[in-house]
Amino acid sequence: MRFNKSRALQIVVGACLFLSGVVADAVYTRSVSAQTKAAQARAGQPKSVVHVVVYKWKDTASEYDKEQVMTGLKTFTRKLPGVKNIWLKTQRNQLKDFSGVYAIEFTSPETAADYAESPAHEAWSKQWQNLRENSLSFQVSNP
Repeated sequence: MRFNKSRALQIVVGACLFLSGVVADAVYTRSVSAQTKAAQARAGQPKSVVHVVVYKWKDTASEYDKEQVMTGLKTFTRKLPGVKNIWLKTQRNQLKDFSGVYAIEFTSPETAADYAESPAHEAWSKQWQNLRENSLSFQVSNP
C-alpha cells in the first residue's frame, strides 16, 4: 500500500510541475506577444519625405572644402521650413566607389520640393557641384 501512495504522490507532483510549466509558458508567450505588438505599433509609416544622397568627392577636393560644403548644407537646411532632421555622418556605405552619404528629412513632399527650388539650395549646390565627382539621390516616403 505504501508503494502505491508514494507513486501516486510522485505522479501528482509531476503533474503539478508540468502544469506550472504550461502556465509559465503561456504567460511568457503573452508577454512576448504584447512586446512584439507594441514594437510594431511604434514602427509606423510617417508621411515625411527622406532625401538621401550618396556622393563621391573629386580627387582635387580638400578636406577644408569638404567640411565647408557639409557645414553649408547643415546651416542652410536649418533655416528652411519643413526640414525635420539632417544626417551628415556616414555610418556604413556599401557603395565602395562613393565617399559618403547624407540624408534630409522633410515634413512633406511639398517641403521637399520647396528645398529643391530654394535660392539657398541653388547657391549651395553650385559649390557642391564643383567639388563632387558624382552623386546619386533618392527620395523615400510613404503613401
